[in-house]
Amino acid sequence: MAGDLRATIQNHIKDAMRAKDKARLDTLRLVSAAIKQREVDERTELGDAEVVNILQKMLKQRRDSLEQYTAAGRQDLADQESLEIGIIEEYMPAALDDDELTGLIDAAIAESGATSVKDMGKVMGLLKGRIEGRADMGRVSGLVKQRLGA
Repeated sequence: MAGDLRATIQNHIKDAMRAKDKARLDTLRLVSAAIKQREVDERTELGDAEVVNILQKMLKQRRDSLEQYTAAGRQDLADQESLEIGIIEEYMPAALDDDELTGLIDAAIAESGATSVKDMGKVMGLLKGRIEGRADMGRVSGLVKQRLGA
């Protein structure tokens, strides 16, 4: 099971080469290079969870750049970032809808016995592994705070 996402990305690189899809090929090569760099640094083979973490980091970087390019009026660079975001998002796990997210938050609150915002760390600790890559943790944090009565 480990490395399935990495293998999928490698296969899609080959497909992009065959199709002569330069934009897709360049983006997937960046993703592959980031994965390989982390594997070399840590001297280990990454599983899907670690690959998703790398993809999340890359998405965050690109969204920040997109915001800056748009504010600076550099539409050409903003378009490139948007394209890369779209390609990288294809490899992310399916996002949780609001009902699923609320259910997971309520379950984590019940499981941890949290009663106030002081217990937020316990709840977030439980949620992190369950929803990582499937929801924005900043948004989740706000929802947890709201549920705990802040």
